[in-house]
Amino acid sequence: MDASLFTSMLFATVVAGTPLIIVALGLLVNEKAGVLNLGAEGMMAMGAVAAFAVTHHSGSPWLGVMAGMAAAMAVSLIFGFLTLTLQANQVAAGLALSIFGVGLSAFIGKPFESIALPAVPPIRIPFIADLPLIGEALYNQQALVYLSWALFWVVVWFLYRSRAGLVLRAVGESPASAHAIGHPVILIRYLAVLFGGAMAGMGGAFLSVFYTPMWVEGMVAGRGWIALALVVFATWRPLRVMIGAYLFGGVMITQLFIQGSGMQLDFPAQFLSSLPYWATIIVLVVISRNVNTIRLNSPMSLGKPYRAEG
Repeated sequence: MDASLFTSMLFATVVAGTPLIIVALGLLVNEKAGVLNLGAEGMMAMGAVAAFAVTHHSGSPWLGVMAGMAAAMAVSLIFGFLTLTLQANQVAAGLALSIFGVGLSAFIGKPFESIALPAVPPIRIPFIADLPLIGEALYNQQALVYLSWALFWVVVWFLYRSRAGLVLRAVGESPASAHAIGHPVILIRYLAVLFGGAMAGMGGAFLSVFYTPMWVEGMVAGRGWIALALVVFATWRPLRVMIGAYLFGGVMITQLFIQGSGMQLDFPAQFLSSLPYWATIIVLVVISRNVNTIRLNSPMSLGKPYRAEG
C-alpha cells in the first residue's frame, strides 16, 4: 500500500467513524442513566432531514446542525414521555420510534431528493496537517470531526470526574437508592434521553450536510443500529466506543475501496456492502457469549422502568 492510498483510507475511515462516535456517545450517556433507547436510527433520520432542509433554506450548515439536533430531541422527548412518564416498555417504544422516525423523515424529505448542498470546506490545522501520512488525514477535516474528539473528552470527564456524572451513573445502577437520597431520577433520565437525542440528531446532520451533502431516503443506512451495537461492544466505556467506531468505519471504507478499485471478485459485490452489518452481528454474538462481561459492565437498571414512591 503506497502512502497516498494509506492517507486516503485513514481520512475516509475517520470521516465514516465520526457519526458513529457522536451517536454512540449520546447512547452511552442514555444507557448509563438506565434508559435503553433503540430509536437511534429514527432519530438520526429526523436529524438528517431537518438539518438538510434548514441548511438548504438558510445557507448555514451550523443552523442546519442545530435544527437536526432539535428535531431529534423532539422525537426523543416522545420516547421519554412514553417510557418515563407513562412507563411503557422501553424496547417496544424504541423500536416504534425508529420506525416512526425513518418513515416521517422519508415523507418530509420528498421535496429535497433532487437537491444537493454546496460542500462545506474542511478546517486545516496549520503545521500539524503537514505531518507525513497522518497529517492530511487527521488535521484537514470537517469541524464536526474535531467536535467529536472534544465530545469524547467531555463525556469522559462528565461520567468519571464530575459529581453530576456520578449521580447519573447512580441513577442507572440503583434508581431507588438515588431517589432515597434526594436525586430526581425521572428528571435525570429525561435529560439523558434528550442528550442522546441531540447527539443522534448531530450524527444525522453530519451525514446529510457534511458527509454527503444531499438528502436520500434511507441514507442513515443502519448506522443507528451500529451505534447501539457499539455501546455493547465497548462494554459501556467511552474509549472503547471511540476505537470501535473507527473500526466499524474502517470496515465500511475498506469495502468501498475494494469495490472502487475494479478488483475481480469471486463473489457478489453486495456481500462487501453487507460487511459492516456482518461485523456488527459477529461482535454482538461474541460479546453475548460472556454473560459475566455484560453483567459486570452494563448498568444494573438498564431498560427497567422506575416509578418514584412517596
